[in-house]
Parts: sequence; C-alpha cells; structure tokens
Amino acid sequence: MEKSNIQRSFARASVSYDEFANLQRKVGLNLLEMLAGQIPAGVILDLGCGTGFLTRELSRIVDHNKIIAMDLAFPMLEVAREKHGNQFFCADIERLPVRSEAIDWIFSNLALQWCVDLQKVFSQFRSVLKPGGQFFFSTFGPKTFQELKQSWAMVDDYSHVNHFYSVEQIQRFMGQAGLTTCQIECINQQSYYSNVVTLMKEIKGIGAHNMTQNRNRNITSKRQLHDLVAAYEKFRINGKICATFEIIYVAGKLA
Repeated sequence: MEKSNIQRSFARASVSYDEFANLQRKVGLNLLEMLAGQIPAGVILDLGCGTGFLTRELSRIVDHNKIIAMDLAFPMLEVAREKHGNQFFCADIERLPVRSEAIDWIFSNLALQWCVDLQKVFSQFRSVLKPGGQFFFSTFGPKTFQELKQSWAMVDDYSHVNHFYSVEQIQRFMGQAGLTTCQIECINQQSYYSNVVTLMKEIKGIGAHNMTQNRNRNITSKRQLHDLVAAYEKFRINGKICATFEIIYVAGKLA
C-alpha cells in the first residue's frame, strides 16, 4: 500500500465519513468495553482518530486535556477539531513523533490495517509507552469482505480487496516487538445491504478504497459492475446481500 494514496483517500472522505461510519462507531464502543471498569490515567494517545469519535468517547471518562489524538489525513482532523477541540495533530502511525516513555495509554480503532509494517508500529508502541503502559486496538482480519473478494474473482484477476493481517500474524509481530497480550478477541460481524452499489458507496464514503498494488488502475466498467452484481447474488440473504467484517480486538501492556 502506498501511504500517499491512503492519505488522499481519507482526506477526500472527511466530509462523508461520519455518515457511513456506523460499523466504526460500534467497534469503537466495543473496544472501550475491554477497559472492564478501568479508568485510564495519565497521557492517552488515540491513533488514527479520524473525525474524533473514539476521542470523544474517551473524553467522557477522562480529562480531555490528557488526550492526544492523531491521524494521517489532515482534513479528517479539521472535522475533528470543529467537533471536539484542538488536541489533534497530523502524523503517520508508522512514524510516531512522540518521545520515549511519554504515553500511559494507547487506543486505536480500526486504523492499524492501513499500516504496512506492523512490527515497526508495535515497536513504537513499546518505545512511547511508559513502563506498565497499556494499549487497546481494533483492526480488520482477513475474512473481511470475503464475499466481495469471491465475487470479484468471478469477474477478473485483479486484486479488489485490501490485505488484512491474521490474529496469528498480529500476535507474532507483537511478540517480536516485546509486547504482552492480555486479551485478544476475534468476532465476525455481518452487515446487510440492499445491493452491491450500496456496499461500495459505504466503502467509498469512509475512504476505505482498495490500495493493493495489483489493483485495476482503470475505472470499473458497466460490464464489470454488472458481472460483480450477478456474482454477489449468491450472498443474498432474506432479500439483502451480506458482507462480513472480521474484527480483531487486542488489549495488552508493557511489563
């Protein structure tokens, strides 16, 4: 994945993101449930904050002045600032501009799937967290969009769905970075849509475009779209098409 493409995609989606990000909000609330009654203390870093939904939810339980939120796409941050204040800054998760042992808690909701080098990301977690610091994140697993992937495979040989790391890969990367896993859950969430166009509109609305190198660089033709719709019909249930999202929730800490 090319980081500049990711940045542009989410920048363009800043005006439509909140309209379509229902799943992201639900996952963010589930992520906070992993706190199990704990109240974060000290400095909190929200990575890949988007328009600031998780930042807002965190500010309901802690002093908002202790929350630092960052995102790669500056237009997303402009929306977040209008809604929630000025504790936002623009940076890349894979190149955290944070000094060592400065953070007590890290949160990240459905953002790490856009990182190429997860081991590097987790190494930075270890660097910026204070001893005993904790982290909570959610990300997509490889079953995400499995129906869309299978349907596109009936149309052409291009890659149409982004690659997502598995639980085993994530655990290996964390171990290599010296992080300790306290809790990990994997849940398959099914969402339903009236048709394929509605699903693709949602994907576009949140900026989650296909970023793989083997993607089709040309505009999807009417014929390709027709064939995709026909192939996807086998995933229609009770009048609606189904899309699977594999959600991986992780909680951990430094020893």
